[in-house]
Amino acid sequence: MNGLPGLTPVASGKVRDLYAVGADRLLVVASDRVSAYDHVLATLIPGKGAILTALSLWWYDRLADLVPNHLVTADVGRYPAELQAHAAALDGRSMLVRRLEMVPVECVARGYLTGSGLADYRETGAVGGVQLPPGLTDGSRLPEPVFGPATKAPVGGHDVNMSYAELVEMIGADLATRLRQLTLAVYRRAAELARERGLLLADTKLEFGLDPAGALVLADEVLTPDSSRFWAADEWRPGTVPPAYDKQVLRDWLRTESGWDPASGASPPVLPPEIVARTQQRYREAYRRLTADQQPSTATGVTPPPRPSGG
Repeated sequence: MNGLPGLTPVASGKVRDLYAVGADRLLVVASDRVSAYDHVLATLIPGKGAILTALSLWWYDRLADLVPNHLVTADVGRYPAELQAHAAALDGRSMLVRRLEMVPVECVARGYLTGSGLADYRETGAVGGVQLPPGLTDGSRLPEPVFGPATKAPVGGHDVNMSYAELVEMIGADLATRLRQLTLAVYRRAAELARERGLLLADTKLEFGLDPAGALVLADEVLTPDSSRFWAADEWRPGTVPPAYDKQVLRDWLRTESGWDPASGASPPVLPPEIVARTQQRYREAYRRLTADQQPSTATGVTPPPRPSGG
């Protein structure tokens, strides 16, 4: 994993690499890797890591009154001396964060029915253990946002949706209640902000950790096209799935045009340049529409917002 010589690697995920910084800090580096169907693809999406980092920072600022986050700083000039040799590689795509005791579940909020939630609904009539009205289809708006936890799978594995009752059994009723309340509060705030910008937040996946005092802290990426589905609001109709501002472009190509079968056990094919470009454009557009930034830089396609120094 270690692409930053001299630093101590801690973990490498589908997109992010983590390094130890002292006893109580981590360096989180967002790469340009992209995953689909539980595979990390061989093809990179240029500028993607910078977009994910900039968008997470933007959301941290807008959610700070609801929940604390793990950010220490994203200003490379304020990083510890041991990181300065890598300043050029880290600028714009990294964050120095607090170490937390991570809660071992993904916290999913859904306002619209699609993806794995749709699969669960078709099988059981419920999502996350919450019974839903009959007759819903792909893209249907839910009567109320639904909290649906999922297991955290290792790289190459598949997250499995679970019921709220199963979550309570795993982590206890008090922590489960706090997770559900915070996840839905974040979703509602984000959905409102997205709607003001012409986007629907169909669903999102959040991660939380516990600080030494036992407080829940928002961690990892937040409300990016990797962890969320953003749809064009003006093209949504009941029971339809409008154009998405995420990696659905490459998912569709893999499933319908490449000839690759995700169940085959074979590695995904290399993405053609036009699919890379279309995916890159979707990520850029999500950033620009959410942040109202219309002046992309030549390097990454985005001009990151001012970076908060604390969180």
